Amino acid sequence: MTVRLYLYIIEIYMISFSEMEGFDWDSGNKGKNQLKHKVHWLECEEVFFHQALIVKEDTIHSKAESKYAVLGKTAKNRLLALVFTIRSKKIRIISARDMSRKERSIYEEKIKRNTGF
Repeated sequence: MTVRLYLYIIEIYMISFSEMEGFDWDSGNKGKNQLKHKVHWLECEEVFFHQALIVKEDTIHSKAESKYAVLGKTAKNRLLALVFTIRSKKIRIISARDMSRKERSIYEEKIKRNTGF
């Protein structure tokens, strides 16, 4: 199944979302974010379908594979911070939580500056 991600991406480094074929979840990660941060796995996926996203490479924690941090929102306007990697053309969510106050400020400023909203 090919998933088309139509996004307005404000900042992005070395990712072609048009080539992604969906999401890769293992049972541990699906439940971990729900238990630890009250973020359902479907909310994580929603972030990638809702405009706009801020995506940056996470060079600090990217030792064995490239990891990316994303700031975005769900269909219900919940502001989330995610960390993900890409494996075999699939997005693999590593962690998800509500944005911090600082992240919300950065997100709202960049959205306003780049979209006029």
